[in-house]
Amino acid sequence: QVQLVESGGGLVQAGGSLRLSCAASGLTFSDFDMGWFRQAPGKGRESVAAITRNGDNTYYGYPVKGRFTISRDNAKNTVLLQMNSLEPEDTAVYYCAAREVHSSRFDYWGQGIQVTVSS
Repeated sequence: QVQLVESGGGLVQAGGSLRLSCAASGLTFSDFDMGWFRQAPGKGRESVAAITRNGDNTYYGYPVKGRFTISRDNAKNTVLLQMNSLEPEDTAVYYCAAREVHSSRFDYWGQGIQVTVSS
């Protein structure tokens, strides 16, 4: 059974930083691309960042480019999202997701974790 468990969320002031972590189990982690998504109240789900299975390539959504960094540790089955220069607009529930290499969509999702940025 695949499990993705996010941690590291919370409340931070604008301009501050948080680091989200996602621990994966029940899968061969190095066979999966990993991504972070978010959903703010009243809005649709938004892609935040993604990283290929070997970490060679990364993708960032335009609103977070230059402020967020995604990384992974395949030895620890963990993917991280370092979030700097946080803005109130970054307030959302953040989700970790996994996509098998040959799949066209993210098939596995964590339960989500709240990030709140106060102004």
